[in-house]
Amino acid sequence: MSLPLRALLFRRTSEPQAIPIACDGEVYLVRVRRHSQARRYTLRIHAATREVVLTIPPRGSLKEARVFAEKHGGWIAARLGRLPVPVPFAHGTLLPLRGIEHRIEHRQGRRGTVWIETGEGEECLLCVAGEAPHIARRVHDFLKREAKRDLEIASRAAAVQLGVTIKRVSVRDQSSRWGSCSTTGLLSYSWRLILAPPFVLDYLAAHEVAHLVEMNHSRRFWRLVERICPHVERAKAWLDTHGSDLHRYGAGEG
Repeated sequence: MSLPLRALLFRRTSEPQAIPIACDGEVYLVRVRRHSQARRYTLRIHAATREVVLTIPPRGSLKEARVFAEKHGGWIAARLGRLPVPVPFAHGTLLPLRGIEHRIEHRQGRRGTVWIETGEGEECLLCVAGEAPHIARRVHDFLKREAKRDLEIASRAAAVQLGVTIKRVSVRDQSSRWGSCSTTGLLSYSWRLILAPPFVLDYLAAHEVAHLVEMNHSRRFWRLVERICPHVERAKAWLDTHGSDLHRYGAGEG
């Protein structure tokens, strides 16, 4: 079966997946993405992965795209410079778990995967068994499991209060929003909410479940959220102040 004429006209077989852009002595790798609905060249930076993405319209050229990216090299450098410094999941790393600081401690030779202990001076420890190369993956998997469990409990509790039904709760690493809701009862959240205090996670669960009643952000929607969550303003203020910091932990892991 032959390709449609439009596909043949705009098909690019030799375009690179990324192009290097130099600015003030630094080189930034910019991923190239051609999109059929794009009307102009656009740049976007994903805070969670620190990835720079250049979207090209169907009739755009790679040469024009490179010129556009080079013209905005200063913007790329400034935006990346303002992002929080990434914190890897490694031995000795401090990270918040449910808003409480925990230190990752590698327990090589121990059985198990990841568990929580209280160390000297009441220090909270996130202990990780196994070999050092597996620390990051094991911590990431543990946090995702904990996030799914807490968000499932919070979401179903909110659903009972509002008299709605949830079909499924899932977690992933969303960079542009903390949660989403479909009309069919599918809820999706950022696993990074497990790093925030519980009142923040509870608010996001109430927010998404309320969308099963009101698929908008009308006054009625906010009344529903406030009815089942007493910490709306406190949680929103916390996210405004600290939300971007959550993306720095384990960036690129998993």
